[in-house]
Amino acid sequence: MPELYDLLDLAEDASPDEVKRAYRRKAREHHPDAGGDEEAFKAVTHAYQVLSDPEKRARYDRFGDDGTPGSRGGQDPFGFGGAGFGGINDVIDAFFGAGAGAGPGGGRGPRQRTQPGRDVLVVVDLTLEEVVTGVGRDLEVDVARGCDTCGGSGAADGAGPSRCRTCGGAGQVQRVVRTAFGQLATAAPCGDCQGAGTTVTDPCTDCRGEGRRATTRTLEVQIPAGLEDGDRIPVRGEGEAGRQGAPPGDLYVQIRVAEHELFVRDGRNVVAEVTVPVTQAALGGTLQAPTLDGEQVEVPLPAGTQPGDVLTVRRAGLPVRGGGRRGDLQLLVRVAVPTGLDEAQRRLLAELAELRGEELRPDDRGLFSRLRGAFQR
Repeated sequence: MPELYDLLDLAEDASPDEVKRAYRRKAREHHPDAGGDEEAFKAVTHAYQVLSDPEKRARYDRFGDDGTPGSRGGQDPFGFGGAGFGGINDVIDAFFGAGAGAGPGGGRGPRQRTQPGRDVLVVVDLTLEEVVTGVGRDLEVDVARGCDTCGGSGAADGAGPSRCRTCGGAGQVQRVVRTAFGQLATAAPCGDCQGAGTTVTDPCTDCRGEGRRATTRTLEVQIPAGLEDGDRIPVRGEGEAGRQGAPPGDLYVQIRVAEHELFVRDGRNVVAEVTVPVTQAALGGTLQAPTLDGEQVEVPLPAGTQPGDVLTVRRAGLPVRGGGRRGDLQLLVRVAVPTGLDEAQRRLLAELAELRGEELRPDDRGLFSRLRGAFQR
């Protein structure tokens, strides 16, 4: 006879702890004060009262339910009457959150209107050169700030909110509901003051009682060196003002690093490609390379440099966040093979090949065709 087990979504061999947890879940779901169905709440409560009592559960398993949703001698069905819990308000708190069962005089008092204003995000574009040095920026921010007329209180006289007449300053209103426990006094946040316990009876005409107004202002922000794309800088207290004197949120400056025409970032290093003639790669020499500091540096090019070799300029990269030791500038070498040779140039290269013992092959038979011919033999 699985009806009571089905009401709690339990197997017939469920342990007492599983029964208790299932009931808590179902009670929270069906409690009338949480918008649930009162009859469903009574049904799951009755199921718990039977299945949590070993004798009643054994009788139910053998003979079925007698349909009597009686109490267990006035005992709290969770066994909370003594140690660990202070009474029915704590049971309600366990179901619906702390404070749900407290009223005026319950020792908990009204919620304070201290929810801060929202945070604000501003995106700032930086060049790699600015990442090297850091930079100061003047940011134009559209954000709600405290109303100058009422001093942020929201009240026309500037005196601030007064005690809510609906809840008497408690921030909560009580309701009495009938449940399987009997009559329960529950409490919910006051709809007139939103649980703050205070209201503005004569709102400021400029901010309409909000205590804040939309403003556009310029804020100077110092952006440190070494930031990466996506980093955020918090500016505390410069976000949106809270309602009626509540503290403001924060401003976050998010960094977006623009692509550079020459350099690519690789952590603290920056990489650039440099193309050299094949003769210079073979003979060696000196290169003039630009840096993020706007200067030209001389970079030795060793004789016999190969395509893909990397030349390093120490400490010409990017600093760590906030400044400090910098990374390197890495130059990736590309070797340009000459094209459009005239007869004299071709003759000189042929002589060079002969001096080096390099065999020149006909135009129609290169290395790849030689390898392919070798596999066909």
